[in-house]
Amino acid sequence: MSSSDLKFAKSHEWAKLDGDVVTIGISKFAVNLLTDLVYIELPAVGDSVSSGVSIGEIESVKAVSDIYSSVTGEIVEINDSLEEDLGALTEDPYGKGWIVKIKIADPSELDQLMDQKAYDELCQSEAH
Repeated sequence: MSSSDLKFAKSHEWAKLDGDVVTIGISKFAVNLLTDLVYIELPAVGDSVSSGVSIGEIESVKAVSDIYSSVTGEIVEINDSLEEDLGALTEDPYGKGWIVKIKIADPSELDQLMDQKAYDELCQSEAH
């Protein structure tokens, strides 16, 4: 999957709408900041989530970071393979490294997120 067709949150999660389901993961920039990933805590299928609220944590040897939902809705699928092997996040954060799928309550919430260009500018400003 190309990152150019994704939307991004300031907290470095990406989102992709497919029908009424939004797939969420963390960006390559976030993966690179965290470096050596060691643990992920995922929500449960069926959980109700709200935009901007933590849905789990990802831990590296450097830090523990919250994973935030970019949309309001219900968790319909989790990538539980990440609990055994976080390599997919490092190797393919926009594909095999997806984290959750959420049945979205209001697709217009995605309008609040950044496109690739705006997100790249955010990352450049944070890298300095």
